[in-house]
Amino acid sequence: MPKSKRNKIVSLSKTKKKGKEHKESIVNAIREAAEDYNSIYVFSFENMRNLKFKEFREKLKPTSRFFLGSNKVMQVALGRSVSDEIRPGLYKVSKLLRGDAGLFLTNMPRDEVESCFNKFEENDFARTGTIATEKVELLEGPLDQFTHEMEPFLRKQGMPVRLNKGVVELVSDFVVCEEGKPLSPESARILRLLGIKMATFRLNLICRWSPEDFELYKEGLDESDVESA
Repeated sequence: MPKSKRNKIVSLSKTKKKGKEHKESIVNAIREAAEDYNSIYVFSFENMRNLKFKEFREKLKPTSRFFLGSNKVMQVALGRSVSDEIRPGLYKVSKLLRGDAGLFLTNMPRDEVESCFNKFEENDFARTGTIATEKVELLEGPLDQFTHEMEPFLRKQGMPVRLNKGVVELVSDFVVCEEGKPLSPESARILRLLGIKMATFRLNLICRWSPEDFELYKEGLDESDVESA
């Protein structure tokens, strides 16, 4: 009788070792980069879009390097206190790696970095759970933007529609989403069909470190916030 694949034994020690080695490789890469580049920035991101981020990263690759991933691992790499920081003042950078954040290490002049980040903005369709930026309401009547084949799909999204002489028609007004409320899966699909983009992918600079100084960009933060983090 053949052996069941469901009962195959997996060595936990091997999987743990692989995870540890991966973390160590990231730590080493960050530490090497910290020696190779003139300045280090922490940035936060909103509505991440992997493809667009990859394009931005490739554009700056000749002079810079990005790191995204576990904040804890990046903090360990830089040092979380004065006693274990790898370069003077880097523990302050480590303290600001919170939430959706990443590291940007570069040899670019400060004004060029600020210009690149401030100009970078990409509008895209919002995903489920995104907070709606406006109210979208469809009024009773024909929906000429949809073909008759779309009628069953629109009904599945909760829209009160019917076919009237081959034309998709709303039998009553329909609110797709309300401003300030999270989008449902159905709302996100309908907005995509309508061509309405409510998500903006942005990268926001939080701080800048160089061997000469340390600067905070984010409003409402000061040195005391770093010290107490």
